[in-house]
Amino acid sequence: MDSDDLGTTPGLPDETFEHDGLITKRHQRASAFAFLRPRSGELLWDLGAGSGAVAIEWCRAAPDARAVAVERDPERAGRARHNAERLASGRVEVLVGDVPGLLGTLPRPDAVFVGGGASAEVLDRCWDALGAGGRLVVHGVTIDTEGLLVEAYRSRGGSLARLGVETAEPLGRFLGWRPLRPVVQWACVKGSSS
Repeated sequence: MDSDDLGTTPGLPDETFEHDGLITKRHQRASAFAFLRPRSGELLWDLGAGSGAVAIEWCRAAPDARAVAVERDPERAGRARHNAERLASGRVEVLVGDVPGLLGTLPRPDAVFVGGGASAEVLDRCWDALGAGGRLVVHGVTIDTEGLLVEAYRSRGGSLARLGVETAEPLGRFLGWRPLRPVVQWACVKGSSS
């Protein structure tokens, strides 16, 4: 399928992207975009980018939207680059490195998605980098990250949700539900007084 035939609405099938299983899954990705709300010309930081799916869908969702994707694993970053060239050519810059080490070198974002590598330091630095109206969405799958996001919600407000998705698949001659790993999602918009 040609990338133009995929449309611009976020939530593309996971199979659209080359990945090694570490991808923000389709339903959870679509939910993140309800809070990220891409606008024309805006810049997204996609931190812990994995396959680059969030950065790519950001760019496809709004005219002239751009993204910087940071991924520490070189092999995953290579896949993210390939996905970006195929699905959002020239609009996603993929950087290889540790998120905290690269944050000071990135251009100021309009929105930030943290899909991996969340820490108190990373969240604080992302928050500080955002201007008024900037959007921050963080997904966590570990108990450690969940605790961090609960504290972020208590101190900054926003929305805190636990996303559980189950998909139908064959179970013998019947269908059964296969649960995906639950994701804790914290989303917040920076106010003018922050």
